[in-house]
Amino acid sequence: MVPPRNVVKIAVQMRDAIPQLIQLDQAKPLAAVLKEVCDAWSLPHSERYALQFADGHRRYITENNRTEIKNGSILCLSTAPDLEAERLLRGLQSESCEGRREALQHLVLLAPDMTFTREVISRDGLQRLGSIIEDGDDLGEVLALALRAFLELMEHGVVSWETLSIPFVRKVVCYVNMNLMDASVQPLALGLLESVTLSSPALGQLVKSEVPLDRLLVHLQVMNQQLQTKAMALLTALLQGASAAERKHMLDYLWQRNLRQFIYKHIIHSAAPLGDEMAHHLYVLQALTLGLLEPRMRTPLDPYSQEQREQLQALRQAAFEPEGESLGTGLSADRRRSLCAREFRKLGFSNSNPAQDLERVPPGLLALDNMLYFSRHAPSAYSRFVLENSSREDKHECPFARSSIQLTVLLCELLHVGEPCSETAQDFSPMFFGQDQSFHELFCVSIQLLNKTWKEMRATQEDFDKVTQVVREQLARTLALKPSSLELFRTKVNALTYGEVLRLRQTERLHQEGTLAPPILELREKLKPELMGLIRQQRLLRLCEGTLFRKISSRRRQDKLWFCCLSPNHKVLQYGDVEEGVGPPTPESLPEQLPVANIRALLTGKDCPHVREKGSGKQNKDVCELAFSVSYDHGEEEAYLNFVAPSKREFHLWTDGLSALLGSPMGSEQTRLDLEQLLTMETKLRLLELENVPIPEQPPPVPPPPTNFNFCYDCSIAEP
Repeated sequence: MVPPRNVVKIAVQMRDAIPQLIQLDQAKPLAAVLKEVCDAWSLPHSERYALQFADGHRRYITENNRTEIKNGSILCLSTAPDLEAERLLRGLQSESCEGRREALQHLVLLAPDMTFTREVISRDGLQRLGSIIEDGDDLGEVLALALRAFLELMEHGVVSWETLSIPFVRKVVCYVNMNLMDASVQPLALGLLESVTLSSPALGQLVKSEVPLDRLLVHLQVMNQQLQTKAMALLTALLQGASAAERKHMLDYLWQRNLRQFIYKHIIHSAAPLGDEMAHHLYVLQALTLGLLEPRMRTPLDPYSQEQREQLQALRQAAFEPEGESLGTGLSADRRRSLCAREFRKLGFSNSNPAQDLERVPPGLLALDNMLYFSRHAPSAYSRFVLENSSREDKHECPFARSSIQLTVLLCELLHVGEPCSETAQDFSPMFFGQDQSFHELFCVSIQLLNKTWKEMRATQEDFDKVTQVVREQLARTLALKPSSLELFRTKVNALTYGEVLRLRQTERLHQEGTLAPPILELREKLKPELMGLIRQQRLLRLCEGTLFRKISSRRRQDKLWFCCLSPNHKVLQYGDVEEGVGPPTPESLPEQLPVANIRALLTGKDCPHVREKGSGKQNKDVCELAFSVSYDHGEEEAYLNFVAPSKREFHLWTDGLSALLGSPMGSEQTRLDLEQLLTMETKLRLLELENVPIPEQPPPVPPPPTNFNFCYDCSIAEP
C-alpha cells in the first residue's frame, strides 16, 4: 500500500538506545510526534526534548522547517533548545577553565541554529560572552571559542552590531594590536571588527582611529593565510567606510609602504592557492583604487583653467615642436593661433578647439591624463603615432585624440571604474598589482594596439566605431585570461590580431549553432564523400559547357579567342579558335581534339611553360595566377595545351574539373567554400527534427553484454 503523500519514513536515534524506524505524519503537531517517540523509549516529560537533524549543523526541527524532512532522513532526540541554552550558559560561569571550555565548544557547535540562538540571546548569552571577551583572563583557546561563538550568534542578525559598547570594541582592538597573541584569536578579532566596521559607521570610525594601518600591514606580512585574509577584509572594510578624500590618503600611504608589491609577490604568487575570500577582497581593493579615477572621469575640461590649457599645449608641443624650439617665433598672434588649431586637428581632435572634445563626460579629464601620461612616459611611441597618422593623405589616418577619448571610455567600462563594489565578485586582475599607475600603463598598451588594429583593418574615419568594437573585444578577451603582468598582457593582446578575432567569432558562432559538437562533426565527415561527388559532377558539367579563353601573344596583346570544352562522354577535350563577338561554337564544329587518356598531368602557375617563357612584371604576375596547362603525349614527345583563365573562379572550376578527370583530388579554394556551404545546408536539413534538442558531447555508454543469452529465441525448435 502506498503511504499518504504527507507521510515520510525516517529513523530517530538516541545515545545508548536502539534507533526507531517511524512513519512521520507531517500533518500531526510536532509535540505529538515527540510524545510518541519519547513513549517508545519510556522517556517522561517529552517537552524537555527536541528533534534535530543528525547530519550537518544538527539544526533543531521546528514547525517552520519540518518540511525539509524527506524519506530516509535520520533525526536524533536531544535536549530541548531552551534547556540546552540554559545548561551551556551555566557552564560559562563554571569555576574551572575546562568547564568553560567545554561549554563554549558546544555553544559554537549549536550557534549556527536560529532556534538555539534565540534562546541564548533571550537569556543574555551575548552579555556573558562579552564579559569573557572583555575580561581577557585567558588569551588562548577559551578566548578564541568565545569570539567564535559571539560571531556566530551575531551573524543571525537578531541583535544589531550597533548595540555593542565602545569598551567592548576597544578590547577587541587591543587583541588585534597585541604583538604576542594566540594565532587563533587575532583572525577572529579581525573578523569581528570587520563586521562592526561594515555595519556601524560610528563604531567603524572608532576602529579606524584605534587600528593603525601599519598594524594591518604587519598582519598581512605574517605567513598565515587565515590571518592575511582577515587583515585584508578589515582593510577593505575601513577603505569602504572612509570618505573619498580619506580613502585616497589611505591608499597613497599603503602604496608608499609597498603594499602593492607585497600583494603581488607574496599573496597572488604565493605557493598556497588563493582562497575565494582573499580573491574577493583583492577585487574590492582593486575597485576602490580604480574608483579614485572617478572624479577625473566625471569632470569636463574647463576652458578657462590655465593649468588645463597648459597641459593641452604640452601635448601639442610634445608631438610637433622639437625640444628647445617654440611655435611661430616672430609670427603674429593670429598666425600662431591658426597654426595651433591646425596642429590640434592633426593631433586627432575633432574640433580646432580641443576643449570641446574633452567636455564629454565620461571620460572628461581622465582622457587628458592618459594622453599626457603616454606622451611623457612613451615619448617615442607617442611621436611616431601622431606624426605617422598626421602626415597621411589617403584617408586612412588614425586620429590620436579621438581614439584616446574613446579608448578611455572603453577601459573605464571594462574595468568598471566608478561602479559600486559587488558583494560576491572575485574578478580581480593580477597585473593591476604588478606595477604602479596600472590604468595609465594599460592605456599606453591599448592605444598602440588600436593603431595596430587600425592598420590591419585598413580603416578610414567612417570605420572608427568598427575599430573600437574590435579593440574592445581584443582587450576583453585578453583581460579575461587574467595575465599576471603588463608585459604578458602586451604579448597576448598583440597576438590577438584582427584576423584572429574574426576566426574566434566564426568558431563561437559555429559552437552556438552546435555545428562543432562531436556528433555533428561525425555527421559532416559521413556526408563529405557524397557532397564531393556532387561537386565533381558540377565541375565536369562546367567543362562540358566550355569556356572562351584569350591567347596571350609574345607582345602581350590579348587579341585572339579560342574555345575549349569537354565532350559529353568525358573522353575528349575539344578546342579551336573563334572570332571576336561570335557566340560559343558547338563541340562538333571545333577542329582540334585531345583525348583525356593521353593527358599526363595538370600544371598551374609558374610550372606552366607559357608562364616560364614570359619575363617578370606585374602583367606576368596576373597571368601567373590564372595560368594552367595540361601536358599530353604527342607521338613520342610531350606537348602542352596552355590556358589563361578569364577569372579566378573559372581557374578554380577548370583546374578542379581537370583534376577530377585525372583522378586527382580537387584542392582549390572554391571547392573548399562549396563543400562548406553544402555541408552546412545538408547538416541543417538533417537536424530539422532535432531543433531545440540538446545534442550530447559524447554518445551514451554501451551497456555490457548480458551474463547469458537464454532469452534468445531458438529457431530450430518447431512449434507444435
